[in-house]
Amino acid sequence: MAQYLLGTVWLVPIYALIGGLLAVPWSPGIIRKTGPRPAGYVNSIMTFLAFMHSLLALSMSWNQPAYEVVIPWLNTAGLSLTIELEISATSIAAMTVISGLNLLAQIYAIGYMEMDWGWGRFYSLLGLFEAGLCALVLCNNLFFSYVILEVLTLGTYLLVGLWFSQPLVVTGARDAFLTKRVGDLFLLMGVLAIYPLAGTWNYFDLADWAATANVDPTLMTLVCLALIAGPMGKCAQFPLHLWLDEAMEGPVPSTILRNSVVVASGAWVLIELQPVFSLSPIASSVMVAIGVISAVGGSLIAIAQIDIKRCLSYSVSTYMGLVFIAVGTQHDRAALLLVLTHACSSALLVMSTGTIVWNSITQDITQLGGLWSRRPISGIAYIAGFLGLIGFPPLGSFWALLKLGSELWTTQPWLVGVIITVNTLTAVSLTREFGLVWGGKSKPMSARSPEVSWQMTLPMMILFGFVLHLPLLLQNLSLLPTWATLNKDVALLLIWSSIFGCSISAVIYLGNIPKPVRFPWKGLQNVFAYDFYTPKLYKNSIVLGVDSLSKLTDMLDRTVVDGIVNLVGLVSLGGGENLKYSNSGQTQFYMFTVLLGVGILGIFVTWQYWGNQFLQMVF
Repeated sequence: MAQYLLGTVWLVPIYALIGGLLAVPWSPGIIRKTGPRPAGYVNSIMTFLAFMHSLLALSMSWNQPAYEVVIPWLNTAGLSLTIELEISATSIAAMTVISGLNLLAQIYAIGYMEMDWGWGRFYSLLGLFEAGLCALVLCNNLFFSYVILEVLTLGTYLLVGLWFSQPLVVTGARDAFLTKRVGDLFLLMGVLAIYPLAGTWNYFDLADWAATANVDPTLMTLVCLALIAGPMGKCAQFPLHLWLDEAMEGPVPSTILRNSVVVASGAWVLIELQPVFSLSPIASSVMVAIGVISAVGGSLIAIAQIDIKRCLSYSVSTYMGLVFIAVGTQHDRAALLLVLTHACSSALLVMSTGTIVWNSITQDITQLGGLWSRRPISGIAYIAGFLGLIGFPPLGSFWALLKLGSELWTTQPWLVGVIITVNTLTAVSLTREFGLVWGGKSKPMSARSPEVSWQMTLPMMILFGFVLHLPLLLQNLSLLPTWATLNKDVALLLIWSSIFGCSISAVIYLGNIPKPVRFPWKGLQNVFAYDFYTPKLYKNSIVLGVDSLSKLTDMLDRTVVDGIVNLVGLVSLGGGENLKYSNSGQTQFYMFTVLLGVGILGIFVTWQYWGNQFLQMVF
């Protein structure tokens, strides 16, 4: 039985896909008598089966060698496409995390979307997300990874646009789709360009090729930059980060997955391609630069946000920026550990703040406050989530940040400064949000805000316990870095930066300082609050350019293209009107007209030949 579960673990994505398909009949109302709720129950059962299968297979695959499952798909014109799956402890562990978080999100959604009419579509799309993410971590082929990322992009559009009757939701779904498509287009270019160079899309073969490859540096840099562009959009990195902010208009249960594992899909592809990026120092430097800008910029912007969801969305861009730094400096193990710890803590933060969104009139954190006495469970979960996200020992992200910082200490110490800065700013931001929502005195908008139902509290408490015990789990699996390999100075810097950030923010937002707190220079505050004016920059550059080009194209189409067609039509109509008066009904006249036309056509065709003959006769 154990061997059978391990041998069939590659079928785990099928569980979620079946669950999503079984939920479809409730979406358009084919099944009406039962109401839409069975769609959620069926999908949750299939996700539970996927989680148990992955968990049992993980215990048997640990410390076992990885192997491949090859499924032939297409073989034509010298091109062979096969679906190659990597069955390893890492991929199975990733599936366990994905299916586990999706199961908690689905249970959470039973309470959150209790009165919603879109259960069928919502749970079908959650099943699509889980199937796509599980297939991505199993996939050992760059081409099919790209295909799966495209499916996830479509899923994001549909899930964010679930409440399509609201204009902001429609705008958020559209912008999320179009922004990701920009990165996907360049990613497709990179996928197609690397095949003639390496002759394969298999990740293992690409790593072997990269170890001995001798290619043109300029060409390799262009290919690597194209391959980076796709994960930039998926991980919400500057300048392709605005979609994550607008995607917060979707349901909170979908945000649990999106902020934790969906954004990490691009990071997973980056980690798989890390040997290829090592061929281009320029591309690696660009990746580090993108990560630094996203990490520092995102943490600064988060401090100035007042929407409870947007405060968290920018922290996601921040930590994905640290993953870009880790991959760009070729520390892929630290990147994987950072992805894992961020996924769990971020999901817990979304669950805790989602309970506030669910039964509060507003999402403006400046209008909330005093919820600690009414919502202690949500408050405790939030504290565990944000301490698990920053460098606070002994929780998970402390070890991930410490591992990355220790590996960079001797080679690129300035990046350690970036990590410490980001950790401090994140501690300030998350403590600020806690102080404004749970601290202080009760306000009119939060006067009546009781704790939520057990369907939302239960998954939140399960994840709360997992975040607290994650370091012990990593230690038992020998994944936690040992003190002998870590830098004590980096550890002290992380601890003191966390304490400093939390203390400063607590004094300001939990003390008696008048609020709202404003920066001394309003211009600087507006720069952070309005995302460095990136939306306005887009509107005045790319959007304006596309709009002007569209208007120019429309004008040319109406005046030039339509004008030529209309001119031909008018000439034909006028010619027909004139010819009808010369119609005599005599056969010899028609024959003369045909012969005259053939003669003129013949002269036109042979004009060059007769001209050359005439010149030869003259000269």
